[in-house]
Amino acid sequence: MSQDSTRATESEVEGPLGAQEQAYAESRAILAVDADGDDRAVEAALRPRHLGEVIGQERVCEQLSLVLEAARRRGGAPDHVLLSGPPGLGKTTLAMIIAGEMSSPLRLTSGPAITHAGDLAAILSGMNDGDVLFVDEIHRMSRPAEEMLYLAMEDFRVDVIIGKGPGATAIPLEIPPFTLVGATTRAGLLPGPLRDRFGFTAHMDFYSAAELEQVLHRSARLLGVPLRPEGATEVAGRSRGTPRIANRLLRRVRDYAQVRADGVVTREIADAALAVYEVDQEGLDRLDRAVLDALLRRFGGGPVGLSTLAVAVGEEPETVEEVAEPFLVRAGLLARTPRGRVATAAAWAHLGLAVPRHAAVPGSHPSLFDGDAAAG
Repeated sequence: MSQDSTRATESEVEGPLGAQEQAYAESRAILAVDADGDDRAVEAALRPRHLGEVIGQERVCEQLSLVLEAARRRGGAPDHVLLSGPPGLGKTTLAMIIAGEMSSPLRLTSGPAITHAGDLAAILSGMNDGDVLFVDEIHRMSRPAEEMLYLAMEDFRVDVIIGKGPGATAIPLEIPPFTLVGATTRAGLLPGPLRDRFGFTAHMDFYSAAELEQVLHRSARLLGVPLRPEGATEVAGRSRGTPRIANRLLRRVRDYAQVRADGVVTREIADAALAVYEVDQEGLDRLDRAVLDALLRRFGGGPVGLSTLAVAVGEEPETVEEVAEPFLVRAGLLARTPRGRVATAAAWAHLGLAVPRHAAVPGSHPSLFDGDAAAG
């Protein structure tokens, strides 16, 4: 595998992440040009740099600190780590913290980028002793790459196949001990043999409103945004329990406060700003409300099929299923049933509508003829 192919499938962060003072200096340097920089650089600067800075996820951080401290005392690489949970909760941040705590280089790649076993072999052949390899969306790796990873994780060896057909030869390639950190939003899609090879697994939970307020105050300090406690409460309540969303909304509220007010984020300013960006009191955005509106006003609360619902809102079925539905279900506004999507009583109340007597509400007992009526 050529060097160019290796670059195409991975990016490397050379050296340790540095001391806390250096990290904050780098963060401030990035944030100093925030007005002209892109949001990715800002989001990277807002990431915690060590476990002591992480807000929330107390149990995961405690368990991970034990794993890392034990590895430091043994003088070896930590066990492989699997982090699962919805997007935006800090899986990538924890991978960077693991590398920083172990003073090891971090290599970054993703499951979809590893389409062939040769891609993975190129990455692993460049690993050094104690390196940390982070694979995002690890459940989307190709099957040949997964099978190669089994051997690499257990025996720190890969077999490179040279040639084809009967003349093919397997050349064993020894690789130094390393730590694999895998992140996935769908742990159930990981094959059992791969999942069992991780020495430590952790599930990331959604954040409480109080934890999100702490995240917002920390981010506001780094961004230099005057944030009042009631303003933080307002933004946190609409952030869906996700720090990434909270930081994104904070930046948009900051923009509104700087352009249309005196720059201070209060409850009133946060409410007005989020109204402009179409984020309501429960954290629903335009697509969420469009799905609910179509389900309630056009289909009487359901049941209705996913494809039909997607056509009604002008989106692809995958977009509705993967972007809108998870939060609507978690918020208790929508239910998935064998007959289709059904709105709950809370959905009618959220849009200020009265629940029709004929509406199908989850938990109610269908009549004898409901199936025939749906079929007709």
